[in-house]
Amino acid sequence: MAWVLTLACMVVAPSWAAAPPSGNYRVTHQYALGGSGGWDYLTLDPSTNRLFVARDNRVMVVDTKSGKVVKEIPGMKHAHGVALVPDLQRAYVTNGDANDVSVVDLKTLAVAGSIPVGGKDPDAIIYDSATSHVLAMNGDSNSISVIDPRLGKELQTIALAGNPEFATSDGHGNVYVNLEDKGELAHIDTRANAVKQTWSLSPCEGPTGLALDAVNQRLFSVCANGWLIVTDAGSGHQVARLPIGKAPDAVAYDARTHTVFSSSREGVLDVIHQVDKDHYSSAKAVPTLKSARTLALDPASHEIFLVGAKSAVKGKPVSGFTMLVVDPH
Repeated sequence: MAWVLTLACMVVAPSWAAAPPSGNYRVTHQYALGGSGGWDYLTLDPSTNRLFVARDNRVMVVDTKSGKVVKEIPGMKHAHGVALVPDLQRAYVTNGDANDVSVVDLKTLAVAGSIPVGGKDPDAIIYDSATSHVLAMNGDSNSISVIDPRLGKELQTIALAGNPEFATSDGHGNVYVNLEDKGELAHIDTRANAVKQTWSLSPCEGPTGLALDAVNQRLFSVCANGWLIVTDAGSGHQVARLPIGKAPDAVAYDARTHTVFSSSREGVLDVIHQVDKDHYSSAKAVPTLKSARTLALDPASHEIFLVGAKSAVKGKPVSGFTMLVVDPH
């Protein structure tokens, strides 16, 4: 199948007290990346301006400044996500069909090894700086694999009440993960490697992407049925809900501009202004590209990167795999 990938960048004006953005966001750049196969999560390394795109049998590494493919890292087996561990100069890639995690050297962009996991279909993956562990969400076994990257092995698994989707860490021993089939949010104590509590996200169905406002302790879950749910990370209390594009797969929070971004398969990027920690207003639905459901945020430049493909219909040939850039200036 021939794919063309697109990247989108969005820049927003930094100010907590500022009025909602004026609404002049637009796609300013499109870069055709090409290549075959689907894609899943995007991970940005801001220090190198490199975007890591999990593309089924490989990881595509893209220079976000030029839109050029730096390298393609082969040997993956249905790659889902990439977690970066800067201190080790390593990246960790989940292989859903192999039930393992590939280790990539960030200097050479070559595979340096693999780590088997006890769960099935490892999907989303994050780094928890509080414990220096990598956590892989096992989509088909309702568990989290706890990996010690220095030892290069799985330490244990954490059982969950449902199917884990994306997760986020506060860097202080707390990890939160959406449970897609339950419409719930689980709070994990990563020092004890145990579930502390699970909270309802009703009326959310199919929560996928998850982001955290660490200062105000607010979690943002995006849902397949077109809701963004804001949860108090301390109490689990739902403080807000906003309509968004249906079938999103990612959300990001820009702490400097107090803006939430949600990308959906419908081909829109929802831009939501945080008035204060419990009040939000939808500022703009930016047209992107149908299927551009995952994103990555550059916290320094405030750019949002998305990838999508034209004619991205499951089970049929896909064309137009592209990288998009959205800029309000």
